Amino acid sequence: MAESKRKYGLRALGVYGLLVVIPVLTSIVLLTREDKGAGVAAKSAAATGHPVAQLLLAIAVVIAACKAAGWVMRRIGQPAVVGEIAAGIVLGPSVLGAVWPAGASALLPAAIMPQLNVLAQVGIVLFVFLTGLELNTRLIRGRGHLALVVSHVSIAVPFVLGVLLAVFAYAKFAPQGVGSLAFALFIGVSMSITALPVLVRILKDTGLFHSRIGVVALTCAVVDDVTAWSLLALVVALVTASSLLGVLLTLGLAAAFAGLLYYVVRPLMAKFFTRTSEPVLRRLAPLALVGVLLCAMATEWIGVHAMFGAFMFGLVFPRGNVVEKWLHQNASGLTTALMLPLFFAYSGLRTNIGLLGDPALWLWCVAILVVAVVGKLASATVAARSVGETFCRALQIGVLMNCRGLTELIVLNVGLDLGVLSPEMFTMLVLMALISTAMTTPMAVYLDKRAGRREAARGTRVQQFDEELPKAA
Repeated sequence: MAESKRKYGLRALGVYGLLVVIPVLTSIVLLTREDKGAGVAAKSAAATGHPVAQLLLAIAVVIAACKAAGWVMRRIGQPAVVGEIAAGIVLGPSVLGAVWPAGASALLPAAIMPQLNVLAQVGIVLFVFLTGLELNTRLIRGRGHLALVVSHVSIAVPFVLGVLLAVFAYAKFAPQGVGSLAFALFIGVSMSITALPVLVRILKDTGLFHSRIGVVALTCAVVDDVTAWSLLALVVALVTASSLLGVLLTLGLAAAFAGLLYYVVRPLMAKFFTRTSEPVLRRLAPLALVGVLLCAMATEWIGVHAMFGAFMFGLVFPRGNVVEKWLHQNASGLTTALMLPLFFAYSGLRTNIGLLGDPALWLWCVAILVVAVVGKLASATVAARSVGETFCRALQIGVLMNCRGLTELIVLNVGLDLGVLSPEMFTMLVLMALISTAMTTPMAVYLDKRAGRREAARGTRVQQFDEELPKAA
């Protein structure tokens, strides 16, 4: 038996050497005889041509920087999103690119920016879908007039003020070849924005997401952003010499898509979820993500924005089932922790504060900030007060509507890509977006506490009056 095992072992060793070792050695000899210059070039290409490795490194750097900055901001009472936007600015040409250019190009090469942008867009689509899924629209019943009035007033007033500011800024900041109408309209749109995704994160961080004021602000922001994107489509049409008929077609298709979701898709999904057993729904749960991506694709193709398709699909999606639970458990964590910070950091990477070296430019920056904040905050406050809100609650709504965040940055990037905004104007508007967003949390929390104390005191006085009334009688 031992002799037989030894015999087969030697035979296997011989076969291995003949069919593995010898072919490998032969291949090495043949490859090393190739031209050495070609080998050096291949090594050089291999050293610098690892796009996947570069992308993974860039994602790691962005995530680490955003989480660190977010932690710092939370420690000082700001939402993490402010730190994430600031982290993008620090990683860009404003700080890292100015202090350590070689390191900036190695960590975040320009070649991987498109890939980062794609991942960021997917992240924001999923996040906005989950936002629509969580939004309790029942809290807004009886307040629809408030949402409509506040949203439209908070667009019209800052839009007009932005146009007036653009009249004075056109000669100094408009790029060559850009008409005054397109430039003025774009500045007006930039002043009118309220950031839905950032507002959601602020409301969640402050515990206001499920409150009545939080839902009112979110509803106003939805109407606000839909209107703002429609205005943006008009500006893009003017810049690209498209016809106004194309803009009207875009708006019509968007309205038709929303109607299709609400009147056709929503009842069909409700009926399907009611008639299907939980085990089957659990197996089909990942298909909900397919629906999200298809709706986002539809509105992106229409020309509104991908996030609105995702948000509307979240609004009509059936609640209280295993699919909703699966989505929260599997899609929420990865989106918030990994993909969303890329979206918040992307615009910061394109911002160069070094362009504002002239003191006169900083005066312009202050003027833009004042016009933006006064126009948005004051107009929303007056509108909310006019439809019955107390002054504190109206001012709180105005503060929340003044949050611009990433929706503003999306618009600004469109303007920079189209050549409507100069790099200087782009940078000033980015700083305006960052400062107005940073103002939101502390002011909203303070006003909420103050309004709560007043409402509690008013309730106590009413209760005492009700108790004393029978005694007096």
